[in-house]
Amino acid sequence: MNEALNLPPAAGKRDRYRALLPQLEALLAGETDLIANLANTAAVLKEAFDFLWVGFYLVRDNQLVLGPFQGPIACTRIDYGKGVCGKAWETEETQVVPDVDAFPGHIACSSASRSEIVVPLFSSEKVVGVLDIDSENLAQFDATDQQYLEKMVQLISIPG
Repeated sequence: MNEALNLPPAAGKRDRYRALLPQLEALLAGETDLIANLANTAAVLKEAFDFLWVGFYLVRDNQLVLGPFQGPIACTRIDYGKGVCGKAWETEETQVVPDVDAFPGHIACSSASRSEIVVPLFSSEKVVGVLDIDSENLAQFDATDQQYLEKMVQLISIPG
């Protein structure tokens, strides 16, 4: 799995992110198509970490609408403030949820999801979408994930 991304087989989480950042930056450099960049970003993260689900939702007509993703079938639309994705949109802050069953109003798109992180994407200081990552493991995500995923979404050129 990680050979294509040039990651050492036993690399820890922080080392994987550090190795991925320049690779993702090179992959996205010069590409102006948002969908292509979102698709490749989701694929890189899925390949590197084998998360249950990695994908994007984009703000369309006052809802988050499913965009490029890797993983099982997903919810198509999420309302403002609803679930972890809607809460990240509403608060304009990354949401790290160690146990989705303990999150008030969690939307269960997959019963296999146990923990989740959602990172807002900004354009002109306005949330235009979110990166959503689900794991089959409890407490999968922490400050390291937040730090590096926030840096990764900043690499994505979003038309304003």
